[in-house]
Amino acid sequence: MSRRARQIKASHAGLLFDGPVPMAASANTRLDAIVVPAARPASELQSVINLSAELRVPLVILCSRSAQVAQVVRRVNAKFRAQALVIGIPDDYRPPCPAPQTSAEKFRQASAGRVSDLSAKRNIGLLLGRLCGWNKILFVDDDIRQLKARDVQRLNVYLDRHPVASMASWDFPDNSVVCHARRLVSAQDVFVSGAVLGVDLQRPELSFFADIYNEDWFFFARHAARRAIPKIGEVRQLEYDPFADPDRAAREEFGDLLAEGLFAAFEVQPDATFEDQLRIAMQTSYWDYFKTVRLTTITDTLADVRAAKSSFDVTEYHRIENSLETALKWALSISPELCVEFIKCWQEDEELWQKMLSNLPTNLSKQEALSYLQLANWTSCGYGLPTESAEPGLETAGAVS
Repeated sequence: MSRRARQIKASHAGLLFDGPVPMAASANTRLDAIVVPAARPASELQSVINLSAELRVPLVILCSRSAQVAQVVRRVNAKFRAQALVIGIPDDYRPPCPAPQTSAEKFRQASAGRVSDLSAKRNIGLLLGRLCGWNKILFVDDDIRQLKARDVQRLNVYLDRHPVASMASWDFPDNSVVCHARRLVSAQDVFVSGAVLGVDLQRPELSFFADIYNEDWFFFARHAARRAIPKIGEVRQLEYDPFADPDRAAREEFGDLLAEGLFAAFEVQPDATFEDQLRIAMQTSYWDYFKTVRLTTITDTLADVRAAKSSFDVTEYHRIENSLETALKWALSISPELCVEFIKCWQEDEELWQKMLSNLPTNLSKQEALSYLQLANWTSCGYGLPTESAEPGLETAGAVS
């Protein structure tokens, strides 16, 4: 077997939908909301606020960390035709449903103690939409730029026929640390992601976002297995240094190994059912094999980086090398048994999630839905709306008549 034959594939493009373009929109094409999981300062949300105003689609902005509700409300109120429901998410928030098994401490430890509220925010978007009786939403991350209204409108049309539709970030590439390193020395594609993701909320197989790196791949895994995810266009992600913190590679490795391994299993038997493909990923022998593939990918990338050392700045080289060495060390520590256990827990979690969704109340007002979700810090604001708030003092904060 050649040196490259046992590496992870540089592209999963074969799992995307490749079919005819819908020619006309149905009456159900309008988006109900653009949902933004926000952690950056309010100033970073201006582009998506402008987009929502252009499309006349209301925003749901889920705020934590540096995203402050009052500051976001001011920006929405200052933009003609923009409307938003701005919600503060507590650091320790959990939706009123059983804790997923995939959030167990053993899996968090396998992810080097990774802490992120992105999955929780996306799940809030799903739950809020179902509670309010919405049909379709668009998730947009707060670091996405150059998202065009015409591409959103095309995405809407695809959602009439597909459960999800997405875009890819090529500039700056939306990849893991290991994939960023591979791109420096060999070919590396960019798959679609949750950064710009349209979702039909009324599909019975609607999944959830597990608390793990690559949570979006697990969310739309069933549709990737069926080659049912249309890629609508491309966007730009804010640039960052993926090698600035070597521990980033450790926090990503468990989720990256699992997601890459799962999607590789989909390509082993492309004509099999999702359930049959999952059986492959529930075998310890498969993960023993795929762990070897993963380790080969990292060690070969590390060797290529070292061979090209002279082409890098000295500081940059050491950052890349340290990150890959960290990824390699962490990959070695992950057992095939733990991988199987996660896949089984993920499927059990998904089954419980879908049962819970089927029993949710629906067609609630936003106030009723937020009360159900036990989210007390929110403000409804924007053009043509009376500013309503659950927090005293925000009703007039920066309001523009």
